[in-house]
Amino acid sequence: MQGHEGHGAATRWAGVQWRRRRIGSDGRVREGGFALIVDTSVIGRRAATPSPEEVLRRAEELKIEFVSLQFTDIMGIVKNVQIPIDVFPHVIEQGQWFDGSSIEGFARIAESDMYLMPDLSTFAPIPWDPQTARVICWVYNPNGELFPGDPRVVLLRQLERAAKLGFVYNTGPELEFFLFRKENGKIMPLPHDQGSYFDLTTDLAAEVRKDMIRALQAFGIKVEAGHHEVAIGQHEIDFEYSDALTTADNAITFKYTLKAIAQQHDLHATFMPKPIAGINGSGMHTHQSLASLETGANLFVDVEDPYGLSDLAKHFIAGQLAHARGMCAVLAPLVNSYKRLVPGYEAPVYISWARQNRSALIRVPAVRHGRLQATRIELRCPDPSANPYLAYAVMLAAGLDGIERKLPLPEPVEENVYHFTDEDLKRRNIQTLPATLGEAMAELEKDEVIREALGEHVFERVREAQKRDWDTFRQYVTQWELDRYLEIY
Repeated sequence: MQGHEGHGAATRWAGVQWRRRRIGSDGRVREGGFALIVDTSVIGRRAATPSPEEVLRRAEELKIEFVSLQFTDIMGIVKNVQIPIDVFPHVIEQGQWFDGSSIEGFARIAESDMYLMPDLSTFAPIPWDPQTARVICWVYNPNGELFPGDPRVVLLRQLERAAKLGFVYNTGPELEFFLFRKENGKIMPLPHDQGSYFDLTTDLAAEVRKDMIRALQAFGIKVEAGHHEVAIGQHEIDFEYSDALTTADNAITFKYTLKAIAQQHDLHATFMPKPIAGINGSGMHTHQSLASLETGANLFVDVEDPYGLSDLAKHFIAGQLAHARGMCAVLAPLVNSYKRLVPGYEAPVYISWARQNRSALIRVPAVRHGRLQATRIELRCPDPSANPYLAYAVMLAAGLDGIERKLPLPEPVEENVYHFTDEDLKRRNIQTLPATLGEAMAELEKDEVIREALGEHVFERVREAQKRDWDTFRQYVTQWELDRYLEIY
């Protein structure tokens, strides 16, 4: 790397010798036994990875002073290590060590040393803190192997499995959220407005959403639309459909960006699935398709089929239906998630598929004439509290299991399933999603395909975290119980 005139950052980095070399069809790069780079082009990722020189030159141009090294714990909470820009070249080369035992679901104290390696394709200035850039990192064990408890690695493993079959997994999540006012500085479930779906006159958050969209665009996220949702104080901002690793990174960035911008407006943005009883909760409906790794063509398309779906797509849907109960604990991971998954509030309860029927678990959205490349399926049970890396990993594993076993697709259910009697459900062999987190945990434990997709480390840590929540909830006496029973009994 060549130095520049003056006393800028590039001058200080002039002595760095980049020793990285790419080898192997698996995309891993080895230098003295250490895997230093993950080449995500082998899984069909669209974003090119810039060279260290390019990133450092951009950092200098932007006058970056600090870099936020980011990753998530198993529950999808963003973790962050801040370093001065002078240290960044060393971290690009050697990684940043940290104590994994302090991170939810990572490591025990006896095996706590881990290090972060930046994914340079994710380098971007933080819009509300322009002297700081963020970069999402891969987590490594001391022996140079990718850490199997890193949620991003869990997704990578399934994307590599798909790539070996010639597939690229594309997704497009629709994250809904609430904006709440604060009361004396305290966060309360007080909706910011009284607007409803697509409202204009009663939508008080139009300017807030514009600021959110600007911040997302500054991160390089291509926003397609933003609007008020059905419930009071509820909103949705949609971003571009892309490969699953990119959209998972974007979903994580989306959540903390919206929280930061809301805070600037003295509001609180929450992705809690059901913060208010009696109105719609927030979902993360996820559109999905498989494309050819070689040509990019949409493999879910069949123009001769009444639904426009290829046999591959039908097997994929069948796999997700077969594993819907088993993966629910990952897609709807909180006690509160199951307050959303009830009849009457546009959230799915019944395991079925259809085209226009929004009571179905999986919907096949209509596509405009001549836009067959847009053919996709929509899974409607995930909520925005889910860790998108783990969610996409289990969704893909379920679909691939359907493809590999050539599972037959049940008949579609175009009627409103909420109006079915128990006899109708039994006759049509329509099952329901788990009704509680406890039930979902039991289903996850029984589903070998989903457990294998998570890996034993992540499965055990997810189970531990959820069991703590579920046990605490079961022991808690709610206000509803006091109101209902205290006087009578």
